[in-house]
Amino acid sequence: MVNRFLGTFIYFLNDDSLLNIFSLCRPSLIDKDEANSDLIIRGGHWARERWWYKVAHVCRRWRYLILGSVSHLGLCLHCTYGTPVADMLAYSPPLPLIIDYLDEHHNITAEDEAGMMLALQQRDRVRRIRLRMSVPTSQRLIMTLDEEFPILEYLYIASSPTMLRTISILPKTFYAPHLRHLILGNLTFPIGSPQHTPVAGLVTLIMMRIHPSLYPHPNVLLQKLSLMPQLEKLQIGFHSPVPNRGVEIQLMDTPMMTHVTFPNLRWFGFQGVSAYLDALLSRMAAPSLEKFFVWFFHQLTYTMPNLLQFSSTKENFRFSTTRVIFERNVAFLKMDSYEGDVMRRVYVEVRCRNFDWQVSSMAQILDALSPMFSAVENLRVALKYSPSSEEHNVVDGTQWRELLRPFRPVNALQLEGDEVNQLAAELSHSLQVNDGESPMELLPDLKNLIYSRRVSRRPFKAFINARKRAGHPITLVRR
Repeated sequence: MVNRFLGTFIYFLNDDSLLNIFSLCRPSLIDKDEANSDLIIRGGHWARERWWYKVAHVCRRWRYLILGSVSHLGLCLHCTYGTPVADMLAYSPPLPLIIDYLDEHHNITAEDEAGMMLALQQRDRVRRIRLRMSVPTSQRLIMTLDEEFPILEYLYIASSPTMLRTISILPKTFYAPHLRHLILGNLTFPIGSPQHTPVAGLVTLIMMRIHPSLYPHPNVLLQKLSLMPQLEKLQIGFHSPVPNRGVEIQLMDTPMMTHVTFPNLRWFGFQGVSAYLDALLSRMAAPSLEKFFVWFFHQLTYTMPNLLQFSSTKENFRFSTTRVIFERNVAFLKMDSYEGDVMRRVYVEVRCRNFDWQVSSMAQILDALSPMFSAVENLRVALKYSPSSEEHNVVDGTQWRELLRPFRPVNALQLEGDEVNQLAAELSHSLQVNDGESPMELLPDLKNLIYSRRVSRRPFKAFINARKRAGHPITLVRR
């Protein structure tokens, strides 16, 4: 009798109680602590939108209750790889559609493409679109984005890089009055054109791999961005670099005039050259910024006097730990901090092949950001690959010294990576004190030097002895 009572207890719940339980079953598309920038840009795990499929099959009452609360529960049909879209449209309730073909590890079959086309024809039902396509498929699908999509909220289209041979543009008849998130790769979107979707309500705008022939003057870009005061995420990325000198000449011919404040902007990303970024940041303000991402093309010099002016960065971003990491063909700076539930992040990457260029580039970037390191107590430097013995992989000690110079408050230096032996040897050599030179010139507050037990011999011996004689001893920690 007791077992039967326990087994039927849930059927005593009224409809309101069940709906509250169903609402709690809805998974978030992006986890609270998610740090993967690509996943955040993609809008999270859309497959989780199928959460209600199994629940609706428990019993007839639950199914009727769920399907009678479509808006309250945010129900959608998920069209993706292998989905029999024609059957789903024929035999399922007329729910909003999510069209999701973004997985780069999946090939789009002829059946998948036919399903996409069929789903896109249901314009009044399409709520979200996320597509990554080859050239022929993308051209066909882009042309289906015509006329009005009245409930479309999210549009992500990334096409093959080979499409750079031509310029692909969304059809002029495309209209989505409720669009909030727009992410384009290798496509263009004529912002502000009266024939196109209103942009004032956009909260996400990400334009990746912009065609080389479409480099807009920073003034023009800012004027267009000024039409979107509600932006929370903004990323501008060019497919290939233009010379810094070319940008500088462009700015001399037409000085920067437009100034834009984005009160809600929390995420900013840029891929290109430093002169263009600096021109943008000189006329942008984002007082609520939390995450700042930059991917630089390789260049010999990085001139960025306005980098810290952007969004009062010194006040917004205070970090206790900084990581500088060298990998094959790329070097990057990474800083994270948490203030309650808010994660703040700065990530700056430069792509270059030669090790000495990597160190030189990072030294210049760190110098431009130096006021941001006023609270940094821990510096972690990692060398994760073995540079070859070519001429351009020999790092001069002066370059290492310039890289370390901005970190005056650091009290702990930690060396890491697969090639920590080489890293320790190079930094040890660069920190040796020359005649007449003060041992306190670099890292004056350093108290702990940490590196792996795998490091052979005893690097830093001369540096440690010099600091001891100066009355500022350093503790050597081997882990």
